[in-house]
Order: sequence, then structure tokens, then C-alpha cells
Amino acid sequence: MDYLTVNVVTPNGIVYDHHARIVVARAIDGEIGILPKHAPIITPLAIDEVKVKRSDADTHVDWIAVNGGVMEVRDNLVSIIADSAERERDIDVTRAERAKMRAERRIEEAKHVENVDELKRATVALHRAINRINVSKHL
Repeated sequence: MDYLTVNVVTPNGIVYDHHARIVVARAIDGEIGILPKHAPIITPLAIDEVKVKRSDADTHVDWIAVNGGVMEVRDNLVSIIADSAERERDIDVTRAERAKMRAERRIEEAKHVENVDELKRATVALHRAINRINVSKHL
């Protein structure tokens, strides 16, 4: 088999399901590229983009904003299970920009009142918003 089957699943259902020649994702400990016949692995993913080079055309690349999760590779099947994920074509950029601004305000407020827990949550929200904005630019 010269291709991978790639599935991205969230609690809301399947976000992505296609065949690919290569998948590139950012694991917690660095970037990882998956080719057909890759050894079985399970790795936690960072909040970042996943690049999928489709098998139907050399120039066809899909981008998915993944907000953490886990990637399992086994028998040419790449399964990504994430809290949330969006394809570049499905991202509402205006909504992502508003989320970015809200997160930036929350960070400033948390710093002002020295609320460490809120600062951590707001920083994650900011990172997620920036990730969505960045992935939307691939369209």
C-alpha cells in the first residue's frame, strides 16, 4: 500500500477522512512526519497545524488546525483524536480574530490580578486562536 488513510476525529464527529502520501504534525516533543508503512506509534500532539499531502494529486495539500490531542499510527492508518480540529476551509477567520482579542485581554487582566490559573487558560486560548488564523492562511 503506497498511501495512508488519515482520520481526524473530535467529540463532534469526523473532521477529516482522506488518503495521503505523507502526514506532518507537531508532537509535544517535536515535528513528526508519517509515511506509508510507518512503525506503530502513539504520540500526544501540540496545538498546531497538521499537513496532509493527499494521494490524489502531488500538489494537493490539506491543512487542519488541531488543538492538541493524540495521534496513533498503525497499519497505514493515521488516527488523530482531538478536543477540536478544523480544516482550513472551515475556519471562520473573523471568529478566530475575536477569540484572539478576547484571549489577549484575558491575559492582561490575569497578569494585573496575578491569577496564574487564568493566565494559563488564556494563554492556551490565545495559542488556539493563533493556530486557527495561521491555518486559515493556507487556503
